[in-house]
Amino acid sequence: MLLRPATLDDLPLLKRWDVDPDVRAATGIDDDDDWGWEDSFALDGYDTFLAEVDGRPLGVVQILDPHRDATKYWGAMPPGFRALDLWIGAPEDRGRGLGAKMLRLAVERCFADPTVHTVLLDPLESNDRACRFYEREGFRIVGPRRFGEDDCLVYRLDRPTQSGGVEWP
Repeated sequence: MLLRPATLDDLPLLKRWDVDPDVRAATGIDDDDDWGWEDSFALDGYDTFLAEVDGRPLGVVQILDPHRDATKYWGAMPPGFRALDLWIGAPEDRGRGLGAKMLRLAVERCFADPTVHTVLLDPLESNDRACRFYEREGFRIVGPRRFGEDDCLVYRLDRPTQSGGVEWP
C-alpha cells in the first residue's frame, strides 16, 4: 500500500465515495452536504492522499496542520500537531485490515516531520467502530468536543520517543 497525493483528476472518485451511506454516516456528512474537495485541495495546511494497492485507489487520507489551517476547525493551535481524516471508499475494501495500514502510513508521514509531536483524530462520538479502531491502534482519548454540529471524541497519539507527551492546548 502507498499514499499518493490526490489530484483534481481524482474528484469523480472522491465524490462517488462521498455518497456511500457508510461514509456519510462515519463522517457526519448530511445528504445535502458535500465534502468540498475542490476547496480542501486549495487550503493551506491540508494534504489529501489516496491509498492505493497495486495502483488501485481504495481510500482517502487527509492530513491537516491545524496551526496553518485558515478555517481554524481545531481552533488556535500551536505548531507541532497534525490531524487526520481517513476512510475506505468502496464497501468491498472495508473490514480487511486496510484501514489500519492506511492509518499507520499516515502517522508515519506525520512523524516524518521532526517538529510534529502529536497526531489528532476526531471521529463522531456515535461511531463506536472507529473509536474502538483508533484505541486499538494506540490513540488515547482526550475527551468529547463539539465541532460545528457534530459531537466528536478527540483522540491523540504522541510521538513514540517523547516521554509524557505534550499538553493539549
